[in-house]
Amino acid sequence: MLVFAGALLIAFGATPLARRIAPRLGVMDIPGPRKVHARPMPLLGGAAIVLASIATLLIFENRFEFQQLIGILFGAAWVSLLGIFDDRWGLRPILKLLGQVLAAGILIVSGVKVQVFPIEIINMGVTLLWVVGLTNSLNLLDNMDGLSGGVAAVGAAFFMVMAAVSKQTYVGALAAALLGAALGFLIYNFNPASIFMGDTGSLFLGYMLAAIGIKLRFPDNVTFVTWMVPIMVMGVPIFDTTLVFISRLRRGKNPLTTPGKDHTSHRLVAMGFSTREAVMIHYLLGGAFGMAAILITQATILEGYAIGGAALIAGLWGIWRLEFRKNDKVTG
Repeated sequence: MLVFAGALLIAFGATPLARRIAPRLGVMDIPGPRKVHARPMPLLGGAAIVLASIATLLIFENRFEFQQLIGILFGAAWVSLLGIFDDRWGLRPILKLLGQVLAAGILIVSGVKVQVFPIEIINMGVTLLWVVGLTNSLNLLDNMDGLSGGVAAVGAAFFMVMAAVSKQTYVGALAAALLGAALGFLIYNFNPASIFMGDTGSLFLGYMLAAIGIKLRFPDNVTFVTWMVPIMVMGVPIFDTTLVFISRLRRGKNPLTTPGKDHTSHRLVAMGFSTREAVMIHYLLGGAFGMAAILITQATILEGYAIGGAALIAGLWGIWRLEFRKNDKVTG
């Protein structure tokens, strides 16, 4: 609770400061044909999230295994620096991707890695895919006021609860710091936003959530079932990224370098929902995925795979509904 409250207060106090500093540093998001906002917006809110999360963990959480905590925070700080550079000067996608791969490598070297398969090289490969994939998912999801920050907060809240139930207080502290920082920033970022988090914040949130998902353990159940839990909690950004990749590949465009209003949020707005309603739908879906994940932690093998299979079918139906049935609404 100290970590959560500390992160919340620091983010709440630091975000207005970041909003003032951003124009002086030239870290602004300029309106364009593919942008939702109509005026230049400060793009340094992510720095407040990073500061709040790391500061509270270093101050209050001194019982975490030192090597792993330093690895997680160092990797998260590294992707945040990539984000700051990209927000201010722009960064080639390949360099951004290589930087994320390096950050995933930092986690692996520090001992934070997937431990599902008996072959170590496979575990390392899955860790790399999970960390880089989720980091980019939160980055791609940051396309409307309050969207990426709110979805990250929902995911962090479920991770925190699960960690507490399984008595992983240190992992719970990581999630609590992320939850408090995201909520403190969201006060200023919810529609109508007065500041954006930029890549600085979205890359940090994705990386931290990926690390927390790896660290979570469920001693009351078998790994053959519980491997689905982090994927289920992060179902919303994973679904959105999958939808965007399929849509852009179908149109012959590079999924990582082609901007466009083809995200789930944009499609919901095209269907008649307001921006706030579209964002709230993402929150509700995140909550539904999180509840399903909690059920899986206590499920038998048959029950767990039934829930996972139902979620997969729902996701495939959503992709068909939004992309293949409504592709005339998509603007590239």
